[in-house]
Amino acid sequence: MTYVVANPCGNLEKLQALLSKIRFSDSDTLYLIGNLVDFGPDPVGLVEELSYRANVYPVAGERDYLAARLLSGFEKMNAGTAPAPDFMEEMGNWVRDGGMPTMEGYRALDADGREGILDYLCEMPLFEEVTVQGKTYVLVYAGIAGFENGDDPADFLPDDFFSEPLSKNQKLMDNATVIVGGVPTESGKIERGAGSIYLDCGAKDGGALAALCLETGEEFYAE
Repeated sequence: MTYVVANPCGNLEKLQALLSKIRFSDSDTLYLIGNLVDFGPDPVGLVEELSYRANVYPVAGERDYLAARLLSGFEKMNAGTAPAPDFMEEMGNWVRDGGMPTMEGYRALDADGREGILDYLCEMPLFEEVTVQGKTYVLVYAGIAGFENGDDPADFLPDDFFSEPLSKNQKLMDNATVIVGGVPTESGKIERGAGSIYLDCGAKDGGALAALCLETGEEFYAE
């Protein structure tokens, strides 16, 4: 089966509970739309867990992209490269605004572990296109700013995927259903819009982490 999960925000225990509920196995495929890191108790452990699984495909969230950029700058600074004038301020703002668990977990790793985490974050794509049972899905974090039907998502910049959340009455693509990972639902359950599906059920703030099976449409939740 093919599953999509979104926005675990460092909640490794909740993700493990959800994978147990869906009986996720090596024969299944999981697409996990960010944010993987920040806010929750074990974002680095969550990324490590996913990195060991060949059948899990992440899509970058805004916090993943930010963490990759700032941790890359942190490593350059440790190697002796002087940071840009505003780097320390941006790093401080990130740590205070949910990034502390990621930074603490990252710094606790040895050099090989830090390299593995940073490589995983830096290599996360901004979108995925998935076809299941003849239906096409495009997985994004928030939307694609400036996108017009027929455009190629690969032509857009990273900020375009984070800056303009897709509204439920906006149909982005005629030939695909867009699955959105980082726009919170009002109900705390998976919601559907005009050619779109929204998966963020509020796990960051104590709500459920949701999974959607693309073959059956079945929904699963871990509180």
